[in-house]
Amino acid sequence: MFTTRLVKTAMVASTALFALLVTFNNLADYNTNYQFVRHTLSMDTTFPGNALMGRAITAPALWTAGYWAIIFTEAVVGLTLAFAAVRLAANLRQNAISFNGAKKYAVVGAGLGFLLWFTGFMVVGGEWFLMWQSKTWNGQEAAFRFYMTLLAVVIFLNQPDGELDA
Repeated sequence: MFTTRLVKTAMVASTALFALLVTFNNLADYNTNYQFVRHTLSMDTTFPGNALMGRAITAPALWTAGYWAIIFTEAVVGLTLAFAAVRLAANLRQNAISFNGAKKYAVVGAGLGFLLWFTGFMVVGGEWFLMWQSKTWNGQEAAFRFYMTLLAVVIFLNQPDGELDA
């Protein structure tokens, strides 16, 4: 039982590290990922003449606001998951009620990450702004890996944890 709790804690810590590294990378290499947001929102690399170009956002201020919203959300995901990992670690040897209660923070962090990478990238970016049509600025595969990892971790994390063996 302790081993399972330890693995769950490590998995949550790993997802926190991932989200925090994504945040750092977006700040350290701001322009590269800004260009991704700009091209996605402006829809300038979608199929020529598509009937949905009226959705395009061509205002640089809105590109910047959208990118900062992404960075902020990534940071919140990372910090929430890091807090969750600390709470889980603090409760590793506690009773099942305490350890299971600490899981809620990881569920919140994973849920926020799902909202960012599924809703934000797959639904809004992929379908609303037709990112799937772009050969160059298509982040759907990466987003899929991110939110599926979060889902797998949260499913494993939410398996019941009983009392530790004596």
